[in-house]
Amino acid sequence: MLTSFKRIIRFGWKNFKRNPGSSSAAVFILVIVISMITGLYLLQRPVEYLVETIEEKVDVSLYFKEEASEAEMLVLTEQLESIPEVQDVTYVSKDDALCVFKERHEQDPLLMESLEELGINPFLASLSIKAADPENYKGIIEFVEGGEHSSLIEKIDYYKKEPILQKLFSINDQVNRFGIGFSVILGIVAFLVALNQIQISLKNSKEEINTMKIVGASDWFIKGPFIVQGAVIGTMAALISVLLFFGGLSVFNSRIEASIPGLDMLGFFSNHFILILLIQLVTGIGVGVSASLIAIRKYLKV
Repeated sequence: MLTSFKRIIRFGWKNFKRNPGSSSAAVFILVIVISMITGLYLLQRPVEYLVETIEEKVDVSLYFKEEASEAEMLVLTEQLESIPEVQDVTYVSKDDALCVFKERHEQDPLLMESLEELGINPFLASLSIKAADPENYKGIIEFVEGGEHSSLIEKIDYYKKEPILQKLFSINDQVNRFGIGFSVILGIVAFLVALNQIQISLKNSKEEINTMKIVGASDWFIKGPFIVQGAVIGTMAALISVLLFFGGLSVFNSRIEASIPGLDMLGFFSNHFILILLIQLVTGIGVGVSASLIAIRKYLKV
C-alpha cells in the first residue's frame, strides 16, 4: 500500500514536470483567480474600516423642550443608560451647548455678534446617544417616543440621519453579496480553464493510461498521479499568490495608511495569514484536483 502511494506521488510529480507548458499555464491561471479571490477578501477590510469609522461618528441627539427640568432630563438619561443596546449617553445642558457653539465659531465675528445681539441662549438641552450597533437606533428611539418622558422631547435628529445609517447597512450588504457572487464566478472560470489545461496534458498520457488499463491497474491507481498533479498545481498557485500579496502589501502598506489613516492592511494580512493561506490552498487544490478527476474520466473508458 505504501509502495503504491509512493509510486502515485512520484508519477504525479513526473506528470507535472513532463508538460511544463500546460502545467505552468494552469498554475498561472490559478494564480490570477486565487489572487482575485484573495483581493476580494482583503477588500472587505477597508470597506469595514470606513463603515466603522463613520459609525463611530454617528450618534443621535434628543432635544428637550424649554420647560423640561434638569431632574427629568437626568431620569431619562439613567433609563437610557440601563438599556443594553445603548453604548453611551451624554447630557448636554443649554450652557454647554452655547459654549461648544462659541468655540466652534469663534473665528466668525459676524456670527458671534449676531449671537450677542440676540441676548438669550437659543440652544436646547439635549442627550447625545451612541448605540452599540447602528441598527439599534430605531429601537432606542421607539423606546423614548413610547415612554413616559416623550412629552419632554422637542425633536429627535434620528430621522435626518436615518438615510445615512440605511446607506451604511446597504454598503455592507452589497459588498458581501458582490464578494460571494464574484468569487463563485471566478471559481467556475478557474475550474473550466484548469480542466482545459489538464485535458491537454492528459492527451500526451493517453497511451500510458491505456497501457495501465490493459495490464490491470485499478482506476484509482491511474487517477492517483493526476490527482497529485492537480494538487501540485493548486498548491504552487496558492503559494505564489500568498507571496505576491505579502510582497505587495509590504511595499504599498505605507501608502495605503497615508491614504486611509489608521488602516493597516499588512497587519490585517499578517493577523489573518493562516485563514488567507487556507482559503488559497482550498481554492487551488480543490480546483486542481476536481478538474483532474473530471478530465481523466473519459480516458478510463477503454
